[in-house]
Amino acid sequence: MSRIGKRPIEIPDGVTVKVQGRTLSLSGPKGDLEREFSEYVELKADDEAIVVHRRDDSREARSHHGLVRSLVSNMVHGASEGYQRTLEIEGVGYRAEERGDFIRFDLGYSHPIMFELPEEVSCEIERQTKLTLTSADNELLGQVASKIRALRKPEPYKGKGIRYSDEVIVRKAGKAGA
Repeated sequence: MSRIGKRPIEIPDGVTVKVQGRTLSLSGPKGDLEREFSEYVELKADDEAIVVHRRDDSREARSHHGLVRSLVSNMVHGASEGYQRTLEIEGVGYRAEERGDFIRFDLGYSHPIMFELPEEVSCEIERQTKLTLTSADNELLGQVASKIRALRKPEPYKGKGIRYSDEVIVRKAGKAGA
């Protein structure tokens, strides 16, 4: 039995849960989320908690049990509190600014980069070098943050580029100058 999968997920106040077959819909103060899950597991919800049961003891069902429980837990947390990811831009002349649904990046290329944000993700920019992305969907937020970081990954010599705020860049020594 999965130690993670068998734990019930408590539903906080303000979050409404609706289970229809394999589809789970959540509505909360930070947003609405909906997801269809695997046929190997079964979701049961009451007023207090959501419980994930696997249909049988096959290998696939066992492997999906803990995964689905974690995904449901992330959905409940996102609908009630939301998720946040912070990125920092480092480098001379590197900056970002908001332009409607787009973020304009100047990252040392010959042209500016216009990055379109999904409507589920919001961005707040401080000092043109610190981006705070917020969303109710943790998976989508991680993908958007990863795509933004990939525009100019941090390089190991001077540390220039876009990095997560909690990321540590291991610096390399440059050439030994004569």
